[in-house]
Amino acid sequence: MQLFHKSNINFIGKRWLFFTISAIMIMAGIVSLIAKGGPRLGVDFTGGSLIQVQFNQVTSTAEVRKTLDENGFANSEIQSFLDSNVFIIRIQKSVIPMTEVANKVEQSLKTKWGEGSFTVERTEMVGPRVGEALSEQALWAIILSWIGIIVYVAFRFKSTAHGVAGVVALIHDVTITVGFFSILNKEISLTIIAALLTLIGYSINDTIVVYDRIRENMRLLRNKSLGEVINISINDTLSRTIITALTVIVVLVSLYVWGGEVIHDFSLALLIGVVVGTYSSIAVASPLVYEWETRKAKKLAAMRKNA
Repeated sequence: MQLFHKSNINFIGKRWLFFTISAIMIMAGIVSLIAKGGPRLGVDFTGGSLIQVQFNQVTSTAEVRKTLDENGFANSEIQSFLDSNVFIIRIQKSVIPMTEVANKVEQSLKTKWGEGSFTVERTEMVGPRVGEALSEQALWAIILSWIGIIVYVAFRFKSTAHGVAGVVALIHDVTITVGFFSILNKEISLTIIAALLTLIGYSINDTIVVYDRIRENMRLLRNKSLGEVINISINDTLSRTIITALTVIVVLVSLYVWGGEVIHDFSLALLIGVVVGTYSSIAVASPLVYEWETRKAKKLAAMRKNA
């Protein structure tokens, strides 16, 4: 199945346009992050309280959120479990002592639904030290994944350029996704970190497919320049890349619309990431390899000339 029959798009010729589009998206996210003092971190990272409640009757997430909003917990994060009337309420650290937050939440729910209408199944507190440790571990998880990818791709393609360009494209994808979350005022939680790591795996897989075709065409098309080989390779894999992305996007849109509050932000992060990751596999990773190899060849030519 092919969407594009013998496409001949000059991706290398348009590389500076693509780099400019990427720079604009990255800058928009950075400006938002600076204006808001960094990403909006969830309870997992900032510390706070977690209360798990089971209602005896059918209750909607909207009703629980409205009740908490009216009682001073406007920034609470609520997750519901379908068909079980169980809700997990996460409340960030505030001026109210964490030991009192659970009591105040329980009292708010009693006022709305009455005594005995629900059961508090679990109460936990995440201290600032735990939140700091989780932040550090999440950051290291992402950084180590990038380092591993550089080593693997550089070894597989016998080229540092491929490894570095692939990871630069991944940093591009993660930065834009986090930037979009900042613009939309969405929280970064451990679930979102899981989505970012999933995105890294998806995006590098797409990039390696293009790299494989470039390596194959370098052997078959020896009379072509590097730019021509890269253009041909991207066009050869374009249908596969777009069809794969559309298949994943259909699933993610379904999860986003009908999946419920529990995976709403997770599916949104992946949805943004897959779109950006598909774009970077086509318009960022391979053009970066071209820039690297072209500049390297010019340097070598200049050195030989001066020798």
